[in-house]
Amino acid sequence: MRTRTLMRPPAGRTSRTATPATSKPATKPARNSARIVATAARWIYDGRRLDMQGLADELGVSRVTLFRRVGSREELISQALWLLTERMLGIAVARWEAERPEGELHTPGTIRHINAMVAGSAGLRRLLDDEPALTMRVLTDPRGRIQSGIVAFNEDLLRRDMDEFGLVTIIEPSALAYALVRLGESFLYADVLAARKPDVATANRLQQALIEGILP
Repeated sequence: MRTRTLMRPPAGRTSRTATPATSKPATKPARNSARIVATAARWIYDGRRLDMQGLADELGVSRVTLFRRVGSREELISQALWLLTERMLGIAVARWEAERPEGELHTPGTIRHINAMVAGSAGLRRLLDDEPALTMRVLTDPRGRIQSGIVAFNEDLLRRDMDEFGLVTIIEPSALAYALVRLGESFLYADVLAARKPDVATANRLQQALIEGILP
């Protein structure tokens, strides 16, 4: 099914897209760090526990080198989950724009696709089952890259709808974007946060109601 995962990480190949002449080539340490993060993302995607020694063995480096490149195991999980999240956000946009009826807002449909992919991610579910406290800390830290990144993404969507369709948000777009993320977390991770069954449908309805609270 299309909603089974966040997004499969690349298999180590570089993009065929031409690099702009003004961009500088990545340094070897940066390339090595990116390779480590991409491999860790693949492990999470596949539902494998992120064992640092096993990861070092697969990459052909020592544990010392691995930690020097990416810091702690928690930091590596954060970077890997953000890599998966970035690709998921891009896919959600592409899917909704491919099916969006003329005149429909960009934000609600994109968020519905995000919710479906998060709920259907076997790799993320395995991580939550195995290490719930660490995973929730990484996913929901307001100072972390994942929650703040998704909030910024939602705010961009809202502002696009404001510009294109005259959407009037019930509160400031930045605050609404944050509320949408927190609302989604409370329903998508309900089993971890409140011992309740995750409820994607309710999350979708409530988020849409918040977004479309005031329409012109």
